[in-house]
Amino acid sequence: MRIDDMKKLAAAGRMSRRDFVQFSLAAGLTVATAQGLFAEAVRAAPKKGGSFRLGNGHGSTTDTLDPATWENGFTINIGTSIVGDQLCAIDQKNEVAPSLATSFEPSNGAATWVFKLRKGVEFHDGKSLTADDVVANFNYHRKKSSKSAVKSALGIIKDVKADGKDTVVFELNSGSADFPYITSDYHLAIFPANGSEDIHWQKGIGTGAFVLENFNPGVSIKGKRNPNYFRDVWFDDIEQLVIGDVAARQNALTSGDVQYINRPDLKTLGLIKRNPNVTVEHTTGFGHYVAPMNVTVAPFNNRDVRNAVKYCFDRKELVKKILFGYGQPGNDDPIASAIKYSINPKPIHEYDPDKVKFHLKKAGLTSLKLDLSASDAAFAGAVDSAVLMQQAAKKTGIDINVIREPSDGYWSNVWMKKPWCMSYWGGRPTVDWMMTTAYKGGAAWNDTFWKNDRFDKLLAEARAETDQSKRAAMYAEMQQILHDDGGIIVLMFNDWVDVSSKKMAHGALNSNYDDDGGYIFYRWWFA
Repeated sequence: MRIDDMKKLAAAGRMSRRDFVQFSLAAGLTVATAQGLFAEAVRAAPKKGGSFRLGNGHGSTTDTLDPATWENGFTINIGTSIVGDQLCAIDQKNEVAPSLATSFEPSNGAATWVFKLRKGVEFHDGKSLTADDVVANFNYHRKKSSKSAVKSALGIIKDVKADGKDTVVFELNSGSADFPYITSDYHLAIFPANGSEDIHWQKGIGTGAFVLENFNPGVSIKGKRNPNYFRDVWFDDIEQLVIGDVAARQNALTSGDVQYINRPDLKTLGLIKRNPNVTVEHTTGFGHYVAPMNVTVAPFNNRDVRNAVKYCFDRKELVKKILFGYGQPGNDDPIASAIKYSINPKPIHEYDPDKVKFHLKKAGLTSLKLDLSASDAAFAGAVDSAVLMQQAAKKTGIDINVIREPSDGYWSNVWMKKPWCMSYWGGRPTVDWMMTTAYKGGAAWNDTFWKNDRFDKLLAEARAETDQSKRAAMYAEMQQILHDDGGIIVLMFNDWVDVSSKKMAHGALNSNYDDDGGYIFYRWWFA
């Protein structure tokens, strides 16, 4: 019998330690090795039970249960693995996978998509999920009065309708091979319909793994296991806590108040690793830390000013001193190298005082004064990053005034409000999704307020292009345009780093967001 098969049997409780050791000895292993493999297999087996508490570096008093307003890691988790589910999910290989839908089939050159719903799914109040609920949810986000961040990505939909109780048909304005990915967006958690384009979100009654018990914005959310969930759920109950201060977050883990934290202080990671009771893990994904410039506000409305700023600081220094090597320098292209059709535009934007002076001169300037708003609510180390940028820029003729903003309300009062600030993106698994969400002219989350007609034209054409080489060329040109002309500064691509109690266990990790892609609450368990 193969060792891998024996481990599966042990994990399922179908092979005793004694039998495992005997078979292992017959296979030529030592007793010590066999016992270690058995312990590893048993530990990895999911088991039901326990109360799980997560300390999150995100969360604000302005958070709500309205999915159209979700904007940070705390609310992402609400929609993906606490109270909500989407039609599709992103799996550990960054592929689109069924969730509330069991299948999705294209026709008409991928301009029509038919989704079949999973049978027997119930909302937390016992009401059965139907196609009408799905239609109402999509219309809620795409209706004219909607301010939802996913509205721009849904702009490709011409019509969505129910075909019976279990089938949803999407008619698109043009073909889109990537459309199922969009349906996994965390804003698109399905809530009960309230008419054809409104939903009942106020009580958090979704189809998700946990039934809402309490939601205190900026503090916590609590839930108990949904006994009728269509997936296995391991925890009896969960609580997600907002712990904005990184030191407090780490103390909560070491004291046992929580069993998991995201976004630890990377400066102290070496010390954390010495703790025998915790596990530090990191995953390379699509996340990136950014400093968006509002191109409609002077002086950022001048392309040469934007390009001068892109050369005034050292991104490699940021990766070394802020990420401690857990990431890669950015080059003002938000498409991670692991994503299909990614390129690395030229020239490389790196620290170059001569190019700063060149672009300032083209803008009619010899020096420049700028305000940069920063808070560690944007990302751990955001304020330190701003200070490093300030120090490097001084030598180039750019004077950066770092404004330290309060963490609470940062996403409501600073991001997309101040002309230049620190921010982050979790990234998206496709070029189309990322560009449509953040860089399409007029998109709700276009935080640089940039609009380029050629870029928008290519975005629409590439989405419907089925010739892979032509599509690749279009996406390459788009990335180059954004790199050369856009207001986005991609400081660095970050690994997702988390710290958990050694009592926690899980399978392969998802890399598109923090917290196992936001799916942690139903994917993890106590060993």
